[in-house]
Amino acid sequence: MSVSGNQPVALGITNPPIDDLLTKTDSKYKLVLYSAKRARQINAYYSQLGEGLLEYVGPLVDTHVQEKPLSIAMREINEDLLVCEDIDPDEAVAEPATA
Repeated sequence: MSVSGNQPVALGITNPPIDDLLTKTDSKYKLVLYSAKRARQINAYYSQLGEGLLEYVGPLVDTHVQEKPLSIAMREINEDLLVCEDIDPDEAVAEPATA
């Protein structure tokens, strides 16, 4: 938490503001799925760093010590560094699932 004037300003999930993030997707539900998927990719990237595997792309924004993957993902979304593409439900059913 940081102090701006007399009012404390909370950092984290409110930075970037949720209203700004909602302008990046069609719905709040899509924003949740979009940011959660990217956060999982960032988390997997950090896990794979020690093993020398690089299956996922690392953070696209400057990160801070102990910053959560979800916060990083939301900052990437806010800065338009990611593209969210809708999947046609008919095509998703037709393709075999990979584990």
